[in-house]
Amino acid sequence: MTTPSRSFLCLRHGVTDWNAQGQFQGRTDVPLNGEGVSQAQAAALRLQNVRLDQVVASPLLRAVQTADIIASALSTPLAIDDGITECNFGSLEGRSIAEVMKEHDISAMEQLATILPPDGEPWASVSARSLRCIGQWLDRHPQALILFVCHDAVMQAISEALCRTWFKNQYGTPFKFERAGDVWTVGEVG
Repeated sequence: MTTPSRSFLCLRHGVTDWNAQGQFQGRTDVPLNGEGVSQAQAAALRLQNVRLDQVVASPLLRAVQTADIIASALSTPLAIDDGITECNFGSLEGRSIAEVMKEHDISAMEQLATILPPDGEPWASVSARSLRCIGQWLDRHPQALILFVCHDAVMQAISEALCRTWFKNQYGTPFKFERAGDVWTVGEVG
């Protein structure tokens, strides 16, 4: 597993109708709803005093819309990278998360990583490709503060790999993955 060389920022896209309905979204390209647009605007305000050099977004519409609002508000360059696209949940996409958890008798969100269907993406590949993507951006831009606008599963996979835990992620909320020696922590920005 590639470990990023230094700290970076991550932000989960704003909410969509599918998120609000508790459905697996994955690679299904659902746009932000009105609340999601407001969350992206609030994130831009929250980051206005942070010297961002680059915003990198997943190619899925909900992430691009969120990133575009932030990058435009902060006059920061925006790039798109497939490496941080959401996990492919395969046959779970469009299904109720609560119903799937009940079917599999699981109660914690992190247990979802253990029941991904064969037609989806293995959990290990989500963290491997996401960390590789982030590491490449950080290595190419060694002095830059980069914000990665992506998805909950991507951020949880990163947190599990680096911090050894999942965390309470929220839509449109910037988080910093901070490295101090070999120890990583994740915490809300601002």
